[in-house]
Amino acid sequence: MKKWYQKISNWLILIACIILIPILFVNIYIMYQANTNKDKIPSVFGYKPFIVLSGSMETKIFKGDLIITKIIKPESLKKNDIIAFRDAENTVTTHRIIDIVEKEGKTYFITKGDNNNTQDQNLVEYEDVEGIYCFRIPGMGNMMNTLAEPTTIIIILLGVTLIFIIGFTISTKKQRDLERLEFLEYKRMKEEEEKSSKNEKKTKKS
Repeated sequence: MKKWYQKISNWLILIACIILIPILFVNIYIMYQANTNKDKIPSVFGYKPFIVLSGSMETKIFKGDLIITKIIKPESLKKNDIIAFRDAENTVTTHRIIDIVEKEGKTYFITKGDNNNTQDQNLVEYEDVEGIYCFRIPGMGNMMNTLAEPTTIIIILLGVTLIFIIGFTISTKKQRDLERLEFLEYKRMKEEEEKSSKNEKKTKKS
């Protein structure tokens, strides 16, 4: 009888759970933060995930990617850094710093999307900076969008629960069947021993 770790199907279920469950809980945590403080971008241990909604940073970052940014002191930023910031419409944009300028004693960043022909119209202030770009996870943004839907969360939770229930039921049934077979074999052997013992007694009497 194969042990659980010798079955490919069990490993696939385990891997799926390892990937989906953390993503699901991070999503729930981010949603909780977003609803608790709507003026603040949610973060996890100082990192902020953003879903890329445009191709302005191609071929570095693509639409549908999930990017991870790190909270950083704006004064430590430099030219060519890629940053996430709030634009004039209060939407988070991820563009590259192409220059740093001083105006009336304040420091501003001039930004531009790598795939755009012109620089951004508005200057970026220190307080607009949400973080510095760390890395991207290709296509994960689209998945996160789907996982953020309440219906999807319920379906995943039910699916994971159902998988564990089915797996446990099958495992328990196989164990019961094995124990039953072992019991029947033991019973058969005892009966044969008893018969053999009776035959020996008869032979001795004869």
